[in-house]
Amino acid sequence: MLEGSSKILLVCDSSFPYLNIKESIEGINIPFVKFSDFTPNPLYDQVCKGIALLQASNCDAILAVGGGSAIDVAKCIKLAVLAKEGNNAIIPPLVNTRVACDGTKLPLIAIPTTAGTGSESTHNAVMYYEGAKQTVTNDGILPDYAILEPSVLKTLPLYQKKCTMMDALCQGIESWWSVNSTEESYEYSRKCIELIMANWRKYIFDNDDEAAAKIMLGANYGGKAINITATTAAHAMSYKITSLYGLPHGHAVAVCLPEIWQYMLDHPEKCIDSRGADYLSGVFSDISQSMGCQNATEAIALFRQMMKDMDLDNPVSENYSTDISILSSSVNPVRLKNNPVALDLETISLLYRKIIK
Repeated sequence: MLEGSSKILLVCDSSFPYLNIKESIEGINIPFVKFSDFTPNPLYDQVCKGIALLQASNCDAILAVGGGSAIDVAKCIKLAVLAKEGNNAIIPPLVNTRVACDGTKLPLIAIPTTAGTGSESTHNAVMYYEGAKQTVTNDGILPDYAILEPSVLKTLPLYQKKCTMMDALCQGIESWWSVNSTEESYEYSRKCIELIMANWRKYIFDNDDEAAAKIMLGANYGGKAINITATTAAHAMSYKITSLYGLPHGHAVAVCLPEIWQYMLDHPEKCIDSRGADYLSGVFSDISQSMGCQNATEAIALFRQMMKDMDLDNPVSENYSTDISILSSSVNPVRLKNNPVALDLETISLLYRKIIK
């Protein structure tokens, strides 16, 4: 995979020194330069340090080892280095366009160390610029290779395992009901959901090796699904919850999803998917069956029970009315366009009042 490379930029997070694969990676017979100067929600200025390091070190390949943030940072570095627009390619307004990028000129290999984001199989990356979340999207940043090594999950903190797994499950569910769904994305969603539902208890409560492998594969399928469809309302409504209450991304998405699903189930007349309300009802039924349930009502109840069993509670506000107002105004309308049921500001506020305690 790295044949012909003369020097590698190793992008890794704070977990790297504790990984059981650390020595194997450092033993690669190619010189490397390590970059880990970034936070879990990477900032533009931090990405710029990685860009400068790659250029100053004359690296001609990138190896990303870590969670979604490490892989996202590697993707942003790659795009900025390859695009003629340089660093501007990853900030507004250029981030909202598809700048030219020939990804073959800088190989990117991703080794995820969590089972959740699916970043190793998407052409998207998340980065924050001037306090605002930016989604960097470009076909050229899809990793050339993804190596799934489930043994790295063995020492993950339990809470992190819960949050990342729920992020993957939400991706599988959201992708399936997205207005952008296709026959290909359906199959990825189905595999994601079925693998997670069949193995989540052993993975979370027993730290089982075989279950970990299945969960990691499920997360990878979730990434492949979302790479086709993009996310919907549950993700759109989660981001401000993370910044306001400090809830990790997967936890924040998971507290949103059952409330949104119930609302969509109760309001088929607001369906905006061109395939119609009956089609959407069938999708809800298919998702439910993949979760091992008879119908959507049972599936929503099961999802809530999973959250309860894992002690993933909803956030509690000390300034309820103010927080609801802040949250409601934070939602990105672009992501709402992918949601199969229309959500206006009043509805979003109503949903947040159910999510925030």
